[in-house]
Amino acid sequence: MNVILTGMPGAGKSTVGVLLAKSLGMAFTDTDLLLQTATGKKLIDILAESGAEEFEELENKVLLGIDADDTVIATGGSAVFCESGMAHLKADGICVYLDVPLPLLEKRLTNIRTRGVVMKEGETLAQLFEERRPYYEKYADITVKEKGNPEETVTAVVKALECARK
Repeated sequence: MNVILTGMPGAGKSTVGVLLAKSLGMAFTDTDLLLQTATGKKLIDILAESGAEEFEELENKVLLGIDADDTVIATGGSAVFCESGMAHLKADGICVYLDVPLPLLEKRLTNIRTRGVVMKEGETLAQLFEERRPYYEKYADITVKEKGNPEETVTAVVKALECARK
């Protein structure tokens, strides 16, 4: 059984994922890094060269290619738009949505345009937040309210997973 972390860019999926994997004695995979390795390019360059639609197609292929067990998987923020990829991950995993309040995301993401985030031209972080939230909620088996401390978030995720397994 895998643990799949979803949430907005800046939610701490990678940071929490590493700590969670250590805590649970599991492996760790970051789908953004898999995508970069598969293409040989940074996320921002993939977006600039290929556009959002092709980026999401590539992301979906990466998700479909994951064959993992006992692994914490940190997904890219836009992975929830990859329906078949998310279904593949959820087939052997429990999905945890790291729900971070918008003001905290705004503090963390001082320059979102350089992170390789799929956004429409002129779209604000608040608009992106509102657009994506229903997708994160759709796939979530567990939602953890993230308050800014990765260790506290890991503790909350571990407790939620224990409750879900009972």
